[in-house]
Amino acid sequence: QVQLVETGGGLVQAGGSLRLSCVASGRSISRYGMGWFRQAPGKEREFVSAISWSSGTTYYPDSVKGRFTISRDNAKNTVYLQMNSLKPEDTAVYYCAASSAPITTTVAAYDYWGQGTQVTVSS
Repeated sequence: QVQLVETGGGLVQAGGSLRLSCVASGRSISRYGMGWFRQAPGKEREFVSAISWSSGTTYYPDSVKGRFTISRDNAKNTVYLQMNSLKPEDTAVYYCAASSAPITTTVAAYDYWGQGTQVTVSS
């Protein structure tokens, strides 16, 4: 079992930055593909970013490409999401997730999820 806890959310003005952290416990995440998703009220959970076991590969949707950066520190069992140039449409609950697949963008492929952290971007 892997337990995931996200921190770093909050309220920020448009154009600002936030850095989310996801600390894992229970098992090393070094052999898990890790991802970030978000869910706004009334909408489906949306893929935000993913990173492979060795950090050699990352994926982003066009909506965040160039603004968000995912990274991981396997020694600290932690994954990060640096979010720059935030927009009001980035407002959502952000979730960290772990997959036994090397890297994936599909919600159903993730085995473990955190409880989420709220990000609110004001205009």
